[in-house]
Amino acid sequence: MSQKIIIVDFGMGNLNSVKRKFSRIGVNAVITSNHSEVLNAEKLILPGVGHFQNAVESIKKSGLWEVLNETAIVKKIPILGLCLGMQLMAKHSEEGNIDGLGWLDAEVIKFHVEDFLTYKVPHTGWNQIIKVKESPLMKDIPDLSEFYFVHAYYLKCNNPGDILNETEYECKFTSAVEKENIFGVQYHPEKSHSVGEQLLRNFVNI
Repeated sequence: MSQKIIIVDFGMGNLNSVKRKFSRIGVNAVITSNHSEVLNAEKLILPGVGHFQNAVESIKKSGLWEVLNETAIVKKIPILGLCLGMQLMAKHSEEGNIDGLGWLDAEVIKFHVEDFLTYKVPHTGWNQIIKVKESPLMKDIPDLSEFYFVHAYYLKCNNPGDILNETEYECKFTSAVEKENIFGVQYHPEKSHSVGEQLLRNFVNI
């Protein structure tokens, strides 16, 4: 596993925990914001923890907005968005009322639960994924596997063909997507023990 795996550093996200998880599976992923390194990556990880608007502004300020579009849309480099990293691929978010990268026909909306005693917002903790379609990203990951979530907003995917996983949290929401070279998961594989390691291993092998 000697590929050039780049974890994109745009000033937000749990970068080191993602890097440590790759190290556990024998992959030397590199954290960088260097434009040339991102453009020459074989695989990209777009992590994210925090506020959508702040993330968009940080990416634009760093000059990575155009670089990410070049790598994902023009060069078709496989890219995996984690949590906020996936949400940034949408057209628009309610969080800050701002446009995202627009790679997916989707919007990011806030959880509005009716049974607020049972369903807390943010949605935090372990929950199951329902496999909607087969994918190399899901190899050797059983249906109803549990992953770790932390999020108050979720992806409303308008193209059913892009939906890879769904999860129930009072309502059913999209918890993973796949569109050509673009992959995203709402959950945190770096916090999801062995099943998270399998997902990252699968991405490296795509």
